[in-house]
Amino acid sequence: MSELFDPNGVGIANGNIFGFPVTKEEADIVITPIPWDATASYGKGTSNGPKAILDASTQLDFYHPKLAEAWNTKVFMSPISNEWKKINDDLCLRGIEYIDFLENGGKVEESSTFKELIVDMHDAQTALKINLKEKCIALLNAGKIPAVLGGEHSTPLGLIEAIDELNIPFGILQIDAHADLRNSYEGFLQSHASIMYNVVSNCQNLSKLIQVGIRDVAQSEIDLIDNSKEKISTYFDWQIKEALFNGKTWNDLTNEIIDKLPLNVYISFDIDGLKPNLCPNTGTPVAGGFELEEINYLIFKIVESGRKIIAFDLNEVAPGKDDDWDANVGARALWNLVCATEKSRRSYL
Repeated sequence: MSELFDPNGVGIANGNIFGFPVTKEEADIVITPIPWDATASYGKGTSNGPKAILDASTQLDFYHPKLAEAWNTKVFMSPISNEWKKINDDLCLRGIEYIDFLENGGKVEESSTFKELIVDMHDAQTALKINLKEKCIALLNAGKIPAVLGGEHSTPLGLIEAIDELNIPFGILQIDAHADLRNSYEGFLQSHASIMYNVVSNCQNLSKLIQVGIRDVAQSEIDLIDNSKEKISTYFDWQIKEALFNGKTWNDLTNEIIDKLPLNVYISFDIDGLKPNLCPNTGTPVAGGFELEEINYLIFKIVESGRKIIAFDLNEVAPGKDDDWDANVGARALWNLVCATEKSRRSYL
């Protein structure tokens, strides 16, 4: 590291995640924050998630029971883009009017204003995706592990497409309340509700998508899962709870989940996969879900199984107006993703 870090001292707000004194060049794991929630259709605020998590991250302690000297992990988070935040905020203002128009029975084909918004949204998201993909390809070529901190769940598409270009088979573990398998939502082809549809449709090397905790789903998404020829395996929240009620353990269920994953694993963690009391301000909260420790248990078991975490994202964290609870939980979720990824990385040295 560029300077000594005292894991027992006061967290230093030095601009990097967790206050670690690590540069991008030194880092093994590089996080790209994306302040974007332009297609969020229910609650806004996740575009402020990366900044809130960054601010909360220095309040953590950095001992980890599953990773020796976790504080020596070389992780770097790039600066949050003011340019993309401004583009996002402009589109959000236009989007609020659009959602109100739709909810009052408006038809897009009859409005030139909102047809223009859909085009502008698509163009902006495509540019965002291409920009992220190019950055992540450069990181991969430099031997680093890329990650994304959103923002809404549409944000990591460029990262996943960069992973696909490695031309190695990989699987995705998706922790989420929603399937995100809509071919579009409210006219937006790259909606937060469409991320996994776009991934499954476009990533040639994706061998398996495993979804865990899904509990708010459309019939079209069920049909896609059923017709996927087992490429998509979905562990619905109600099925998980019923299994637990009937005597199965979380250990049993995690073994089942992990057995279906290939060697190379990408983790996509939507914070609304957790119980809503842990993320009350997330964009689309749904009753049910997990404790954070249940998800931590699953991701570390993936590493212990010998599988390799090749990249990850964390998204849909929205800070509250009156407290930093969501950001605190988000920072802890991010810390565990980083530690699991670092443990995986060390095991392949």
